Amino acid sequence: MTEEQLTTPQVGSKLRHQILRMPAAVKEATGISIYGRVIRSLIFSTDLAIIKNCDADAVFAVYPFTPQQAISRAIIEAADVPVFCGCGGGTTKGVRTVSLAKDVESQGALAVVLNAPITNLNLRTVTQNIDIPTVITVVSPDTDIDARIRNGAAMINVAGGKNTAAIVAKIRQNHPNLPIIASGGKTEESIQETIKAGANAITYTPPTSAELFSSMMDTYRDPAVKQKLGISIPRRIQNNLKKHLHK
Repeated sequence: MTEEQLTTPQVGSKLRHQILRMPAAVKEATGISIYGRVIRSLIFSTDLAIIKNCDADAVFAVYPFTPQQAISRAIIEAADVPVFCGCGGGTTKGVRTVSLAKDVESQGALAVVLNAPITNLNLRTVTQNIDIPTVITVVSPDTDIDARIRNGAAMINVAGGKNTAAIVAKIRQNHPNLPIIASGGKTEESIQETIKAGANAITYTPPTSAELFSSMMDTYRDPAVKQKLGISIPRRIQNNLKKHLHK
């Protein structure tokens, strides 16, 4: 087959053509197969508008507040892709963490995410009470990965800031087959560095809705764009709009 025949066909719509696309470098990751679904990119967001208008393979729904079932339910119901749900591990811990994990599993989450401070005992209790994978967050190169695995961690999520790639490389050296998710940073170069270090999937923090809207409004202010948008509206619809405006 020719290169042209191997190109992936693109299908879209007239309105949903300006979706937020994941950085191209993410495609270089091997991905993690979960129940037969390959996950390479995870959008790190709880903004439903962004979640509904992006091409990420999954949602990484972790946020800086105590987890709440109403939030996880809304995200899972709105998302078109699988959701990894944060269930605490820091301030929220113990029996409540177990209950939250069981709740998000019943809501349809693909995996649960636990914060770095969680104890191995709490981690083991969570994994024994759910049937979906447990992701444990790692922020330090000194973390005892073997202990995390023994207590049920199915995947590691590395969130070490500027040290992320180095932490990934250290973990990968000792655990060649361990599924590793990692934050890739803002640039193609930093994402590639993290993937080369051994990350199988990348979490991507998108621009805020305000930042995206600002760029859109700059475009709308362009006279040429405004004229084009006006011309693109069929005459019948323009007339209907005028009728409604004059009512």
